[in-house]
Amino acid sequence: MENNNLIHRLDKNSEKTGVSYGAFFVFVAISVILGTILGFLITKLTKTKTITIAQKSEKAVGVVDKKTFKDKAEGILREGGIDGEGNFHLERPGGESQNVYLTSTTVDLSLYVGKKVRVWGKTFSGEKAGWLMDVGLVEILK
Repeated sequence: MENNNLIHRLDKNSEKTGVSYGAFFVFVAISVILGTILGFLITKLTKTKTITIAQKSEKAVGVVDKKTFKDKAEGILREGGIDGEGNFHLERPGGESQNVYLTSTTVDLSLYVGKKVRVWGKTFSGEKAGWLMDVGLVEILK
């Protein structure tokens, strides 16, 4: 005989599958705490030093970060870029073809126009500029 009952009793003692709400919230809380601690430790280990003019005998200003700003150049800082690339440039021996065109996200380069400086930065490819650099640190040379 065939059983055509549409209503069946569910066994109350059947196996539960999945994760309980309590275990889920404990997991989330532990993850948030560990993530916060790990983020704090990473920022402490990778913190960059900032040098202000007063901290270094009025000779250097900017961010000391040799990993990001590993390229360097020196010359006399002048205003003006080339065809929209850079706001300033370094005048170097050898003529205009040796100029380094500069922009900066960390240092106000206008304070050093006309001075002989050494700059550290990150080189970018330019369409018109032979050498285009984002400056992170400026050192005034005598």
